[in-house]
Formats: sequence, C-alpha cells, structure tokens
Amino acid sequence: MGSLYRPFSPSRRLFGDLVVLGFVVVQCLDGMFTYLGVTIWGPGIEANPLLSSAMAYAGPGTALAGAKLLAVAFGMLLHLRRIHNIVFLLTAFYIAAAIVPWTALFLTSR
Repeated sequence: MGSLYRPFSPSRRLFGDLVVLGFVVVQCLDGMFTYLGVTIWGPGIEANPLLSSAMAYAGPGTALAGAKLLAVAFGMLLHLRRIHNIVFLLTAFYIAAAIVPWTALFLTSR
C-alpha cells in the first residue's frame, strides 16, 4: 500500500488536483450518458444491477444523482487522503468501461 499512498508533496499537488477534477468530470459525463440512455432505450440498457434496481425503486434521476454524488464523495475522500493513484485508475476505468461504450452506442444508433 506504500506505493499508492504518498505523503504531502507540493509537486504532487497539481497531479492530484487534475486527477480529482478529471474524476468528477467523468462521473458527470457517465451520469448524463446513463440518464440519456435510459430515457431513450429504457432501464434495461443499464448493466449495473444495483443501479438498475435503484432506478426501478427511486426513478432514474434520483438514483443516478445519488450514485454519482456517492462516487464523487468517495473520490474526494481518496483525494483528501492523497491516494491519487487510485483516483487516476478509477477515472481510467470509468472512461474505458462507461464513457467509451456509451459514446459508441450513441454514435452507432440511429
């Protein structure tokens, strides 16, 4: 765990700030893309069973807002603990597993 957690360093501050900003932007994009996808194709398009169940219970807007706010809160917690490598990996994962597939789906459907 020593390589994931780094003590405070002014040179690492810019990296951490950019990573957490990217994480928040990616979470917002994922929430918007998911909401748009659910309104176009229905709730069956959502692959996450927890989020799909939450949407069935509370509605897509409320469920997505809650899920994304929780994700951003945990990302900020990692940022405040200066665990920026994990936030970077989560951002890259969301880009690969959520943003790219949604973008491809929107661009290929007509």
